[in-house]
Amino acid sequence: MLRIVVLGAAAGGGIPQWNCGCQMCRAARSDKPELQSGQASIAVSADDRNWFLINASPDLRQQVTDTPQLHPQEGALRHSPIAGVILTNGEVDAVAGLLSMREGSPFTVYAHQRVLAILKANSIFNVLSDKNVKREAVEIDRSFALRLQDGMASGLEVLPFTVPGKGAWYLEGQAHPTGTDGDGDGDTLGLRISESASGKHFYFIAACARVTPELKARISRAPLLFFDGTVWRDDELVAAGLGQKTGQSMGHIAMSGEDGAIASLADAGIGQRFFLHINNSNPALLRDSTERAALTTTGWKIPHNGMEITL
Repeated sequence: MLRIVVLGAAAGGGIPQWNCGCQMCRAARSDKPELQSGQASIAVSADDRNWFLINASPDLRQQVTDTPQLHPQEGALRHSPIAGVILTNGEVDAVAGLLSMREGSPFTVYAHQRVLAILKANSIFNVLSDKNVKREAVEIDRSFALRLQDGMASGLEVLPFTVPGKGAWYLEGQAHPTGTDGDGDGDTLGLRISESASGKHFYFIAACARVTPELKARISRAPLLFFDGTVWRDDELVAAGLGQKTGQSMGHIAMSGEDGAIASLADAGIGQRFFLHINNSNPALLRDSTERAALTTTGWKIPHNGMEITL
């Protein structure tokens, strides 16, 4: 049995964002608390006892507190059911929560070498002692088994693959810690996560700049997909006066439009489809909006904190 819990579905800053007074954030603080969401992350398990996080958002401490499945075992002074964290990129949204896991419980960080190099280059991540926290490099298009704290098999396998995207924004204009310039393979990964015994699987793609024919072929007929839903339209941040960057310039595909995610994957035969990493500028977050109605009509959904899915 493959169990998934959504820890958060928002993009960087969450909803409401701490310094934002836009319509969405004001509503989330007042009459529409259902809009509140932590930054994008999920937890997955094959046995409902041991869990793996996909990305460690800055909201991780609160997400763990709000998720009973991730609480310490009853009667234990020190314990965590979190056996590992799989990182899909090196953005703050994906790695900052690791710093909330520094209290000595063992787990493994799985990431591409380009992301591990970022962690190694920043000494603050040394609070994760290598005596307790292993760092395991993953390779593109090579499956690997997730292991429990004692080294035993978890019953889960992961296949990482590249998707169009960008490297961490805070490295723009700088040499990458690996010594290379610009963006490279491994900066933005998608994941195929499967249960070893049954073969049940799903895809997780939190950042994606466009749907290529190769990507569409890979995820076609998937039973479950979590996909980048940062913006509804490419220029919405600019139009709303919230920023100067388009979705594309940040490495994120729009939900709508001829080249958007909804249209690009309309005939891919995907089962359950969820957008996540949704920015507070995205009008599809509002349940009574025309954008939400259009999204729902096409079979897509927006998950909520704590939502559980079983495959």
